[in-house]
Amino acid sequence: MVFDYIDGAAGQEQGAARNRAALDAISLRPRVLCDVSHRDLSVPLAGVRAAVPFGIAPMGMCNLSAPGADLMLARLAARQNVPLGVSTVASTPMEKMIETAQGNAWFQLYFSGDGTGTFKLVERAKAAGYSTIVLTADVPEVGRRPRELRHGFTMPFRIGARQFVDFACHPAWSLASLWAGKPDMANFRMAGFDFDRTESRARADWATLQKLRDIWPGQLVVKGVLDARDALALKDAGVDAIQVSSHGARQLDSAPPAIDALRDIRQAIGPEFPLYFDSGLRTGEDVLRALALGANFTFFGRLLQFAIAAGGEAGLARMWDVLTQETSIAMAQIGVTRIADIDQAVLSSR
Repeated sequence: MVFDYIDGAAGQEQGAARNRAALDAISLRPRVLCDVSHRDLSVPLAGVRAAVPFGIAPMGMCNLSAPGADLMLARLAARQNVPLGVSTVASTPMEKMIETAQGNAWFQLYFSGDGTGTFKLVERAKAAGYSTIVLTADVPEVGRRPRELRHGFTMPFRIGARQFVDFACHPAWSLASLWAGKPDMANFRMAGFDFDRTESRARADWATLQKLRDIWPGQLVVKGVLDARDALALKDAGVDAIQVSSHGARQLDSAPPAIDALRDIRQAIGPEFPLYFDSGLRTGEDVLRALALGANFTFFGRLLQFAIAAGGEAGLARMWDVLTQETSIAMAQIGVTRIADIDQAVLSSR
């Protein structure tokens, strides 16, 4: 059930397939006899310089993939000087995450219910030293994910007869998780505040965004944008950056490929406004595809959880090295030495 929670998508999962197909359809144009012996993968990002043009997307309950996964990701962010997205539904408190990440952490915020708990989390993030909040806006209701439903997957985590049998069939994972303690919603360990994953988030509107903008002094990113009209309105509303994302196709099965939306949104808002991208990325070449279509920075998600589940912290480090190598090698193949030189000119016309 943990695999299906991480790997699954909404509906019949055609949206996830379209994300992948759209990325695969983008060709990069190889060039020859360019001196690409020295390549710089670093990029400016929110006042700092990230070592590579990709970071760690916010993901809920990462400790299900392996005990301590949250902190593995935080240590990776610290070593690589890249942002770690800390989910509202992380299984490690936000304070511990930003401390371990040595400040390289962005807090991802869900609005829920009447917003009372939401804005308490904003104040906690401010007190913990976060300088960036990422408001995830594409979950007015949690998408229907049949793989989760078949397993009876819930948050907070509950174990019944079906789950007990499932876990008994995976003793290595079960014993390690039992020893570490059941993962829970660590950011909701506050008096009088119980998290209900199914609670409607549909009351969030433009007034909610304005309230958040008024009380949050740092960088404000809105994630989950697929429509150019929304992007223009967000730019006018004073957000600092937009993250083009279909939530990994976990919300709306019939959503358009996020990479196609990225192209349209960049064209609509102009060349200077910061755009970030996630959804469907699996390789370093995918990173270059997104950068060529207008992203300033990208984020990997479930791929990193797979690496942790397969090989623990060493597996995560190896996966990161693979992604870095793929990005660097692809840059050499297309004849560029700096991320700033990647634009639509590197795309093949066929």
